[in-house]
Amino acid sequence: MRLLIVEDEKRLAMSLARGLTAEGFAVDVVHDGLEGLHRASEGGYDLVILDIMLPGMNGYRVCSNLRAAGHEVPILMLTAKDGEYDEAEGLDTGADDYLTKPFSYVVLVARVRALLRRRGAGTAAPVLTVGSLRIDTAARRVIRGEDEVTLTAKEFAVLEQLALRAGQVVSKAEILEHVWDFAYDGDPNIVEVYISTLRRKLGAAAIRTVRGAGYRLEAT
Repeated sequence: MRLLIVEDEKRLAMSLARGLTAEGFAVDVVHDGLEGLHRASEGGYDLVILDIMLPGMNGYRVCSNLRAAGHEVPILMLTAKDGEYDEAEGLDTGADDYLTKPFSYVVLVARVRALLRRRGAGTAAPVLTVGSLRIDTAARRVIRGEDEVTLTAKEFAVLEQLALRAGQVVSKAEILEHVWDFAYDGDPNIVEVYISTLRRKLGAAAIRTVRGAGYRLEAT
């Protein structure tokens, strides 16, 4: 899942980015409302974490502009303000949830996961079943047959992208876009490294390479 953080407190933004990256998300960070609107408008994000007090354009206007343009990406608003009026204003502009600073990081992660589950409720089950594999996207657990398979956060994120489109070909570029962040400029063959690791843990037949196109998760 790919997240965008729009937060002008750079220390907080980078701290959140590090934590969410460790949870297996691909995270991009911007510190200005106008840049946040531009990035979010381009699409490709599964959720936006949006501060209200921003330079360039405040979070209320960013949110209302996104909704007016038809973007349905979940938005979690952050603010140092407190009070029912501020929360109502944020939700009235189209935000999906609201968190007042200071907040618990654990609570933020729980809210993020809840919004992502809510967004996918109509299209994907919390537990994805592909042959003998059961992938619990909420608990971040993978069961193969009767045995649990231990995966790193990045391994799980790659597998999740394949499982969401089981039986279909998922390109290397699509995996990079949703598992690594926008600023990643390393070797794109990193995807092949993770595919190789997943094959060792899940069985060589679990993931098929479609030459020149990408990878397909098979029911085995």
